Amino acid sequence: MSVWDKLVGQDRVVEQLRAVSCGDPKALAQSWLICGPPGSGRSNMARAFAAALESPDHGLDDEPTKATREVLAGTHPDVTTLTTDKVTIGIDDVRGLVATAEQMPRSGPWRIIIIEDVDRMLERTTNVLLKEIEEPSPHTIWLLCAPSAQDVLPTIRSRTRIVNLGVPSDAQVARYLEEAHGVEHNLAMRAARLAEGHIGVASLYATDSQVLADRDELVVGILGMRKASQAILLAGDLLDSAKAQATDDVKQQAAKAQREFLRLNGLAEGDRVPPSLRPAYNALMKADDIKRQTTRRTRDVLDRALNSVASVYRDVAVLQNDAEESVGLVNVENRRAIADMSARMRREQTIRCLDDINTARRRLLGNGNALLVFEALFCALAEA
Repeated sequence: MSVWDKLVGQDRVVEQLRAVSCGDPKALAQSWLICGPPGSGRSNMARAFAAALESPDHGLDDEPTKATREVLAGTHPDVTTLTTDKVTIGIDDVRGLVATAEQMPRSGPWRIIIIEDVDRMLERTTNVLLKEIEEPSPHTIWLLCAPSAQDVLPTIRSRTRIVNLGVPSDAQVARYLEEAHGVEHNLAMRAARLAEGHIGVASLYATDSQVLADRDELVVGILGMRKASQAILLAGDLLDSAKAQATDDVKQQAAKAQREFLRLNGLAEGDRVPPSLRPAYNALMKADDIKRQTTRRTRDVLDRALNSVASVYRDVAVLQNDAEESVGLVNVENRRAIADMSARMRREQTIRCLDDINTARRRLLGNGNALLVFEALFCALAEA
């Protein structure tokens, strides 16, 4: 399987970048902006492109080379990826990348810097990056990722080559779930539909029955909500569920990192960790990092919940505009209740509800109190 085969529903972009990676290195743009909605696979596309540029076979062979395996695993010495579990990317992080970008590659033809969520940079941080993007080191390539070009400052946008990813179809996402995770066809199709093109969320729904059940419960709660008291209770239940999911996920990731640490150092689970390795081992479960990651994951779960809530009012709007045959419903299982809601509400009320959901999303991104944000949102939806 080539490095490009795992990318879902992006045939046009894959063909473009594959041709670039196999072309004349002198004609290669050194600054790229890979754009796509959440879940479209922009970070995976950046890593695949990096692997194709670093590997002698350009990532085309079915048997991946050492360079390809290292890039995809995040261990290649010449490929550096900046991601963050904070709301914004720090200026010191970017300064460190600039210093790295000036170094010659150790083993591959390029020094490659990948920045996920470059839209999280504040303007003063972006200014640190700007000079490197304008005049990159001759052996350095920058791969920036963002939801859209409009989310990036014009000074950066105008100095990069922009690649736009599309939203994979339900059939493409379902086929990926069946092949990558061995998911049964009907479940794969349902997970793809509910995820609305988000590959990561679809994988979560297809492989974690509790997460899928929590979504179903939220949708039923929204459809049955009539009073402010119900709204307050639903908001509290949602936040409790989000915190539980996030805590469990972070603990699992930390435990996985510890197991990998033991494996790389020739130790089995249960073996005593030598004193010389214990500080590095314990750092994988550092309390401050766990707390920060849990907060970030909680926000991710709540953002996913907002998408689920929005899908209900999207479906209401579809029925109100007689568009079901052309675009279909997301929440097919709840069609009767959605039809009842579409009959009770006026179109302008539906639009106002969608606006309220977008307002709640902005408040969350602005570090608003999550419980108050959802209490306010659900009370407004119940009133509508």
